[in-house]
Amino acid sequence: MEFNVNNWLFSKKNFYLLGLSIVLLAMGYVLLAWGPVDSFVSTNVAPVILVAVYCGLVPYALLSGYGKGGKEVKK
Repeated sequence: MEFNVNNWLFSKKNFYLLGLSIVLLAMGYVLLAWGPVDSFVSTNVAPVILVAVYCGLVPYALLSGYGKGGKEVKK
């Protein structure tokens, strides 16, 4: 069986966006646990980051370019 990168469903863009999502999720959880429980960062900033990543960036990373087989379609 031969390994061919051109047959992948995701492109480099998808992997970069997923990597960015993982970094931002880790940052969101660290900010959530950082400082006192009722601080501005843990009650306002961290939840906004987490919701934005879970509801926006992760679906975009998974669905952008879906079905192109790793290559962009030229018209």
